[in-house]
Amino acid sequence: MASQNAGIIGMGHSYPEGILTNADLEKIVETSDEWITTRTGIKQRHKAAENEYTSMFGTEAAKRALEKAGLRPEDIELIVCATTTPDQILPCTGAIIQAQLGAHNAAGMDVFAACSGFLYGITMVESMIRTGQIKYALVIGAEVLTKYVDYTDRGTCILFGDGAGAAVLGPVPEDKGILATKIRSDGRFEEQLYCPGGGTKYGTTHETIDKRMHYFKMKGNELFKVAVRSMAEISAEMIEKAGLAVNDIDLVIPHQANQRITDAVASRLGVPEEKVYSNIAMHGNTSSASIPIAMDECIESGRITEGTTVLLTAFGGGVTWGGTVLRF
Repeated sequence: MASQNAGIIGMGHSYPEGILTNADLEKIVETSDEWITTRTGIKQRHKAAENEYTSMFGTEAAKRALEKAGLRPEDIELIVCATTTPDQILPCTGAIIQAQLGAHNAAGMDVFAACSGFLYGITMVESMIRTGQIKYALVIGAEVLTKYVDYTDRGTCILFGDGAGAAVLGPVPEDKGILATKIRSDGRFEEQLYCPGGGTKYGTTHETIDKRMHYFKMKGNELFKVAVRSMAEISAEMIEKAGLAVNDIDLVIPHQANQRITDAVASRLGVPEEKVYSNIAMHGNTSSASIPIAMDECIESGRITEGTTVLLTAFGGGVTWGGTVLRF
């Protein structure tokens, strides 16, 4: 079968109604709106209620993406859910979303690559569509990170928010779709951002709970340097692989981790500020959901239209990173 280009043909996003502002955090932990804004660019983040969980937002985002793509759930052959906050250990959240959608012809699976998870899913699915193994797939980034946040640690509790974004991928014309994509990891940096409790190494015991091992731990300063270098390098590599120059990129959508990281990556690439999209002020860091939420916002606002060439780049715990260049 001849090779065919894979591209995004529909997107959707969803997030909780609940909002946690910097002013709210001032009442919980020793911090201030000025301290948070200066260091991260975040003003607020969406926060799930106790009875809300990851698959709820992933399913809603997927429904909206399917509607925009003009497809039915039964048209989908694969659902990849990128998440670090699954509904439960077993079964995978991708299968739960499959059932909630009624996508009975699809295989459901999870990708566990932290903030780079959406690009991991895109890269996997692109090759399967290109080689004709499948025709249509859903790639979803969905997170309820606020349930893993330690509200006694002001270095991490200010960062994370909840939400989901979804993309329907399918065959597109030869000059459109994903032009270049690549994913990377380096486990030597494991302890720069991790959650040690709850696995087979450190199970759930009174000791691990008392030591607060079931919350996110981060070494921010070290992570910043590795993130900026990795995202800038893989972005430049993907632009070249796509046969383009930096000036050919119409819009850069980075993972929304920290405004200072976004600014540093753009500076290294030589991309002007007006070409870089940021929504971190309103959403915080939503991990694997951040890029698809931002992409759908850009589609809804008209910043992405037919022919727009977009660079996506992400970095997350593991550490993992990736870059994708695509034309809508």
